[in-house]
Amino acid sequence: MKLSELLGREVVSQSGEKLGHVRDVRGELTSGRLRITGVIVGKGGVLERYGIGTHGSGGPGQATVQGQPTIPWERIVSVAQKVTVLDGGDTRPT
Repeated sequence: MKLSELLGREVVSQSGEKLGHVRDVRGELTSGRLRITGVIVGKGGVLERYGIGTHGSGGPGQATVQGQPTIPWERIVSVAQKVTVLDGGDTRPT
């Protein structure tokens, strides 16, 4: 799957609660490969992707927008037409 295919997909819990859309991803580079560690859900994630709202944190690579949850990749159950997340945990955008 390409990153461009993941961005914009609707995110729902297993019980069907709408959590928003994938606006950005978090990852880490290990052994020359990018491993996704989480997805950013919520409107502020678009700003974060472009480094807006970083609060002087050093640019897009270190951006933080208050209230925009990162859903850990381990909580992702499936990626199909929608991204499905395990129920529970703090995944509601504020």
